Order: sequence, then structure tokens, then C-alpha cells
Amino acid sequence: MIYFTADLHIGHSNIIELCSRPFSSVGDMNDRIATNWNKKVTKEDTVYIMGDMFFGDYSNVVDYLFRLNGKKFLTPGNHDEWIKHNKEALFLFEEVAMMMEAPFEDNRLLTLCHYPMMCWNGDRKDKGYMIHGHIHNRSDDDFFEYIRQNPNILNAGVDINGFEPVTFEELMCNNAKFKKK
Repeated sequence: MIYFTADLHIGHSNIIELCSRPFSSVGDMNDRIATNWNKKVTKEDTVYIMGDMFFGDYSNVVDYLFRLNGKKFLTPGNHDEWIKHNKEALFLFEEVAMMMEAPFEDNRLLTLCHYPMMCWNGDRKDKGYMIHGHIHNRSDDDFFEYIRQNPNILNAGVDINGFEPVTFEELMCNNAKFKKK
């Protein structure tokens, strides 16, 4: 199975208030995200992470990554400088790249990046999807109207995806609800 997620912000206490996350503490958030992850993802599954996995205290990154099931792919975000300085963590990912393209079912091409893009490979053939993070649950930015109108731009952020990795079908469903805001 293939899953998608973004903007976990493990270790970031201020994100609870900034994004109105339903957690009492950063420890509660970190534990719930790991529990949700492992309830769905098996060791054989693939998880694409569109950036901002950790924020703040990076001392437990390796331990936290070991807790999480699946083969992990990371497209780093604006809070992922830590990966350049932690070789042990780097080797726990199958791949780390600023952008990835992944073939998917029915000849669909997925373009994966932390930042939402206006155009990408396959966008004009309606066979390509842009899967991103970065915007969390914000729908008030100027660019959001473009995202809202394009069904092939999908936000993988945990804030709109139940704080768990999601399948492509779940991603489509959750984004349809999010874009109705």
C-alpha cells in the first residue's frame, strides 16, 4: 500500500495552537501521530512524506523514525535542514529529494514536493497530480483559490488528513472536503 503525509511537525509545541490541533501537549501530539501511523502502515508499505516532519528538538529524530512502520521517502520542507546534519536519520529513508515523480495506477504520474506548484509534469494531460504540504489547513492565502479550483493539486498535510498517513483515495476525499471551505 502507498500512503502520503506532510507537515507532522513532530516536537513543535507551537504548531498545536497555530493550526488548532486537538492535542493537549507536544508529547500527546507526537505519540498520537506515531500511533495513528502504525495502525495503518505496515513494514512493507510505502510512505511519501512531503516535508516538515520534525521541528525544534531534533535529538530524538532517529528513535522516532525507528518507531514508524514502512519504507519512507522524504521531500524536505522549509523545516528539514536537520536531515543534512544527521547521517543516521538520512539512511532511514529510501530516498530524500526536493521533488520526486512517482508512477501510479492507471498511468497517473504523481509529482511530490513540499511546496504546492502551479504546473508539473503531466498536469495538462489530466494524468498528473501535484501532492504537497506546507500550507497545513490554511485556506486564506491568495494562492488558495488556484488550489481550490484544481482537483489535481492535493494537500497531504496531517491537519486535513486526520493526523495519519492516507491513501491516494483518502487524499482525494479529504482534499475535496478541505477545498469546500
